[in-house]
Amino acid sequence: MTSTSAEPRMPSLEIRSIDYVPLDERHGKLWHLGPLWFMSNAQIATLAVGLISITEGGNLIWSLIAIVAGTVVGTFFMAFHSAQGPQLGLPQMIQSRPQFGYVGALLVWLFAYLQYAGFNVFNTILAGEALHTTVHGGVDLWVVVVTVVAFLVALVGYDVIHRAEQMLTYTFLVVFGIFTVGILVTLHYPPGSFDLGAFRWTPFLAQFGVVAGYQISWAIYVSDYSRYLPPDVTVRKTFYWTYFGSALGGIWLMVLGTLLAAWAGKDFDTIRSIDAAGDKVFSGFGAIVLLFAALGLVSVTALNMYGGSLTLISAIDSFRRVRPTLAVRLVTIGLTAALSLIGALSATSNFLQNFNNFLLLVLYLFIPWTAVNLMDYYVVRRGHYAIAEIFNPRGVYGRWGWHGIIAYLVGFAAMVPFFSVANLYVGPAAEALGGADISLFVGLPVAALLYWLLTRSIDVEAERRLAEAEAAELERAAHEHREP
Repeated sequence: MTSTSAEPRMPSLEIRSIDYVPLDERHGKLWHLGPLWFMSNAQIATLAVGLISITEGGNLIWSLIAIVAGTVVGTFFMAFHSAQGPQLGLPQMIQSRPQFGYVGALLVWLFAYLQYAGFNVFNTILAGEALHTTVHGGVDLWVVVVTVVAFLVALVGYDVIHRAEQMLTYTFLVVFGIFTVGILVTLHYPPGSFDLGAFRWTPFLAQFGVVAGYQISWAIYVSDYSRYLPPDVTVRKTFYWTYFGSALGGIWLMVLGTLLAAWAGKDFDTIRSIDAAGDKVFSGFGAIVLLFAALGLVSVTALNMYGGSLTLISAIDSFRRVRPTLAVRLVTIGLTAALSLIGALSATSNFLQNFNNFLLLVLYLFIPWTAVNLMDYYVVRRGHYAIAEIFNPRGVYGRWGWHGIIAYLVGFAAMVPFFSVANLYVGPAAEALGGADISLFVGLPVAALLYWLLTRSIDVEAERRLAEAEAAELERAAHEHREP
């Protein structure tokens, strides 16, 4: 395939959803991925990811090391998913059909949709609390306002999301740059915070696992925001822009979370602690930080609505063919927004307290999926897919992809003894390790290697020939489905 150098004028409202993006609609620059994934991570919901080691008795220095290590590992997987978007011209979750089947992919789409909803409940509550603290009006009112604004951003779609994240990135560097320097200069930490001899496996691995899980959880989004790029961008450069944007944003905010938690101790509360720490820089600066943080939460809520819509459309398409239109996007984004709004307005304090448990559950659910998807793309099929067949219920990929389903279930089952979720479940292997959670290191290789073994009989060359034969028809069909 070759790409066109022209940059077509995109409609004000995005029309496409789960369908293939034809070559003459490809546009954008690779560097746009950097600000998008930086800002997606650089928002205060990410602060909560950096707390678990401190709250479980770990000291500051080992918490920081766990954050960096978990980010380095987890972001590696999500960035490789990003490189799939320009090559296939498809959003992320629809790409699960070649591994799991036309109907079988519903397994992972259900988990993905729950993730979008869970994150949006947490994000909108945090934004509501930040706005109530600074401009008042009540948390519930601001939750509604944030949801409505995020809905509008998600509805306009891909291009406005990219532009918004670029503008927010520039402002973030100023506001949070000052905030970070202020924290480093003004806050004081308990004795032993930087003692390397105070290492404890359990809080270290808990922190590592939550951070890695948080970064891997982005894997279900990434091709959504690279699929309009021309296919001649390289996998390597797509990987780099995604990796470093996401890793830098994630590490920055998680480190801030750990520093604030170590300083505040048992009195830590995300909104109050940010406000108090900001005011130590100069009076009123805490409110400025919170107001900007609310904008960041609006943007990431829009990302979740956008991705949730694509996942919901994919699920519906498994039962009845969906013609991508603006009306379909409007309904599915609206439903996704309504569900998260209901969840946020009815959530109790227990949900916020158990956010780290939610992150661990996300990690458990998506470790075997990411292993299967990446093994299929980079090793088994090496990026060659018959894209038209992905939308054919009786196509070469079948209704049920038993290779992927079996590898996923076995990989997940292998992880269960190593699960360690406070107050919920501690597996026998984790208990024998003193509560340490190493399930990540079990599920990834088991699912990936089993999938590789099960797919040795796939005729990849036949699929490649089919893809080449269908290429021209794929482009023609994509133009026919474009709304005037």
